[in-house]
Amino acid sequence: MTRLFGTDGVRGLANRDVTAELALDLGVAAAHVLGSAGEFAGHRPRAVVARDPRASGEFLGAAVSAGLASAGVDVLDVGVLTTPGLAHLTAALGTDIGVMISASHNPMPDNGIKFFTRGGHKLDDSVEDAIEERLEEVWDRPTGAGVGRISADRGSAGKLYVEHLVTSIDVPLDGLRVAVDCANGAASEIGPAALREAGADVVAINASPDGRNINEKCGSTHPEQLQAVVVASGADFGVAFDGDADRCLAVDADGNVVDGDQILGMLALARDADGRLADHTLVVTVMSNLGLVLAMQAAGIRTVQTGVGDRYVLEAMREHAYDLGGEQSGHIIIAEHATTGDGVLTALHLAALVRRSGKTLAELAAQVPRLPQALVNVRGVDKSAVDHDPAVQAAVAEAEELLGETGRVLLRPSGTEPVVRVMVEAATQGEADGVAERLAGVVLERTAL
Repeated sequence: MTRLFGTDGVRGLANRDVTAELALDLGVAAAHVLGSAGEFAGHRPRAVVARDPRASGEFLGAAVSAGLASAGVDVLDVGVLTTPGLAHLTAALGTDIGVMISASHNPMPDNGIKFFTRGGHKLDDSVEDAIEERLEEVWDRPTGAGVGRISADRGSAGKLYVEHLVTSIDVPLDGLRVAVDCANGAASEIGPAALREAGADVVAINASPDGRNINEKCGSTHPEQLQAVVVASGADFGVAFDGDADRCLAVDADGNVVDGDQILGMLALARDADGRLADHTLVVTVMSNLGLVLAMQAAGIRTVQTGVGDRYVLEAMREHAYDLGGEQSGHIIIAEHATTGDGVLTALHLAALVRRSGKTLAELAAQVPRLPQALVNVRGVDKSAVDHDPAVQAAVAEAEELLGETGRVLLRPSGTEPVVRVMVEAATQGEADGVAERLAGVVLERTAL
């Protein structure tokens, strides 16, 4: 049976895969599992629930709140907020559970549900499995004063989070013009507000969510608008968030994209130079560009690789007390200030680095050159068969022998979408593209549904 939870919570087509009934049951099961683990010992449990602006989040948020309240948990509904904002509030308000209703960078018809425990940390796989096992179980329901209460907060929670973001940097951003693509998502107010409060001159685009336009040809997965706006407005650089703003990509003054690997590298180099990079170590994933690894190696910085997903990056960081890690996609965790990837926080710290260094973003990004890379998403295949098909494995081995030490190959079933990702790095873009297309063809031929 397919596991309900993926690499970042439960996600799928809203009202088909992710229904109100499922949201309610997940709220109940989460309360039971965490309660059984002793998380609520000695006090009445509390939860904070937030969502991104997509229309389905309204009924899914109401349903998960109803499930929690029916299990005796008091719920604070903070409305539209970013995922890292929800994680921060879970910790700052001392609540036992945080629930985010969002499908992140996915198209508008999708939605998802992810849980945080006290302190703003994502659930371990074992806790998610326990929640899944207890869905739809028969249980003894509280009555009377034992049921939870639901209240709403539509202002102070967001202001508290913006204050946290702005106070995390130590230099004013006066004199910087920053273009911001909010993806018509959860950061449409908070993103520009935080940068403006820090002193930047902000040019905001795609900051008018209507419940249907989230991620629609905009944001971190579609930076073309931002590239044009940065050049046209004379901005020093631009930043792009995804729907729930746990990602941040950048664009330099000439309109060139600066990805998460390069942002990570820049921040790591600066923190290490200041003596603030714990154990001279940066945590990355197996999808990170080899160019980042080589640049860090040249600077005397060690890289630790994890599986894909900022939760796995964070697990490695917490286990060894590392303070910086992330993904090429723009999930960047600055552990001093966040418990998860935070796009707005990343944008502020990137802007502070540009302001403090006196260099352009392009000059800073040049310290972290990228190897040519090709990424092909193969759809309509059996994800589980990729690692076991002999023809696929033979094609991978042949490609690795061809590339030698000048590149690498990675096949990875997506944890959030029904696709297999084929990634190839090589000495030239043409070689990377050619090898990736050939491998994608083999994957499709051998594992098509």
